[in-house]
Amino acid sequence: MAIKHQGNNSLLKHCCSSRRVITLIQKVTAEVIGTYFLVFAGCGAVAVNKIHGSITFPGICITWGLIVTVMCYSVGHISGGLFNPAVTITWAIFRRITIKEAPLYILAQLLGSTLASVTLSLMFDITPESYFGTVPVGSNCQSLVLEIIISFLLMFVISAVTTDDRAVDDSASIAVGMTLTLNLFIAGPVSGASMNPARSIGPAIVIHIYKGLWIYIVGPIIGAIAGALAYNFLRSAYKPTSETIADKPTSELTTDKPTSENIV
Repeated sequence: MAIKHQGNNSLLKHCCSSRRVITLIQKVTAEVIGTYFLVFAGCGAVAVNKIHGSITFPGICITWGLIVTVMCYSVGHISGGLFNPAVTITWAIFRRITIKEAPLYILAQLLGSTLASVTLSLMFDITPESYFGTVPVGSNCQSLVLEIIISFLLMFVISAVTTDDRAVDDSASIAVGMTLTLNLFIAGPVSGASMNPARSIGPAIVIHIYKGLWIYIVGPIIGAIAGALAYNFLRSAYKPTSETIADKPTSELTTDKPTSENIV
């Protein structure tokens, strides 16, 4: 009987482990798909505009914002909808995802970006003039500062709408998409407004254009970590008073508000 009991425990542990593995595979697959379509749509708009001139700069900005919103709604409930190594690293630091998950997420995001870049390079005749990656238009310093600032804003908004139960609701994906669009309008003509190392690394690997690539790795990571730190400081300073609690309806005191982790 003792042997049978031990066998049942081993089988149970194996089943639990298998479920965790399956869940992790689902998350990683969602990140590959999400990042693929993010780069395919956004960088595709850049390529089409440079080749045919039919989309215009505002159209590119709106395309990026829409695809981020759509993919966050589509797979955010599965993987968190990160699609961005800078966000992944930040979330690992703040323990929103595990340290073991972070490298797999980053590999998935780089794979999705690279596959999307390969698809675009096969579909269009890509030349240095029609390159859909990101290269500094101004000085390296100017682009680096811009990438830090806009990545700060993006991660600040992500932290606000996905981690704070005073702000979290179904519109989190829209807020993130709108922030991305805003950042593109501001920084797009100067740095390309990457905010995402995977978005820049994938096209660079496929087309072999590496000018200023380090900017789009270092800048978004620094900006994202700083943005999350800033919002976590603001959130930690908030303490509900007894008057605030007394003013709340009983239903709000007894029911937890669902949170969302849909992020870029």
